[in-house]
Amino acid sequence: EAPGAEEDVQGLPFVGPSGRLLDRILGSIGLTSKDVFITNTVFWRPPGNRSPTSSETAACMPFLQRMLELINPDVLVALGGPAATALLGRAESVGRLRGHWFSYQTPGLSRPVSVIVTFHPAYLLRSPAQKRLAWRDFLAIKRKLAGNDQGARSGDS
Repeated sequence: EAPGAEEDVQGLPFVGPSGRLLDRILGSIGLTSKDVFITNTVFWRPPGNRSPTSSETAACMPFLQRMLELINPDVLVALGGPAATALLGRAESVGRLRGHWFSYQTPGLSRPVSVIVTFHPAYLLRSPAQKRLAWRDFLAIKRKLAGNDQGARSGDS
């Protein structure tokens, strides 16, 4: 999504309460912020903290795609609906997309990258009952990174 107020002030993604929760989630599967690259799909905070428009997202996509091509990640994790829509071009809810693996490819990537969609940490702070589903997603990420993802469901992408 786009930066929130605290992220806008610091110029970094996921630095507020959502970021602290994300750090704890990553730690629970053996990752630190040094092991991952975190970015927003829109790089500025829209006026009034409104949701980014489709044209704002589209303006940022070439830069996001190029970042991903340069990083060449093992796995992509779309945190929330706007990120899922931007990466996968799918408009289904996070609840319908989560728990499935999809494929992300651009001409500059050496191979397709596995993508999983899960709940945004800000949503988890507002809806703590969903943390158990997010936990399942992050366990699937851990298995995928370890090369042991036989239990993961595949999405049609």
